[in-house]
Amino acid sequence: MATRTRNPGSDWSASCAPDPVQVHHAWDRDELALVATGRCWLAVEAALMPSVTTMQRIGPARLGPVLVHPEADRAWGLAPAGVRQLLDDLPQLTVHPAGWALRCPPADRYLDELGWLEKPDGSDLLTDPAMLGAAFGPGGNLHLSTGTVR
Repeated sequence: MATRTRNPGSDWSASCAPDPVQVHHAWDRDELALVATGRCWLAVEAALMPSVTTMQRIGPARLGPVLVHPEADRAWGLAPAGVRQLLDDLPQLTVHPAGWALRCPPADRYLDELGWLEKPDGSDLLTDPAMLGAAFGPGGNLHLSTGTVR
């Protein structure tokens, strides 16, 4: 296995797939790997620019990995299971169900125009769904410095 795809964030991402070795092999071939949602996290999809604004509102302490595809104007935040109940009423978000495959590059580089704006770091940190809902909710009244809802 090539060492260039071995780092804590990439290893963590690969471990979320049913076959982590297959994921690393795809990355070694400079291909995106399909990682099914549900095992470690669910993917929450939104338009890119509102997602970037939301990332700033949530802050790094409660923000998990965020995959982006700038050309397609899409972003996918990784959040824990159970987010659907908290985010169902926000039409700008799509919570993909368990088993949906996210096309993932390794943590340290872009592939096929997809890359991590907030990289997985191997810590299992996922985006706090309450913070995500507050940031995307009506008015997005999430205070930037403390993470509290106003």
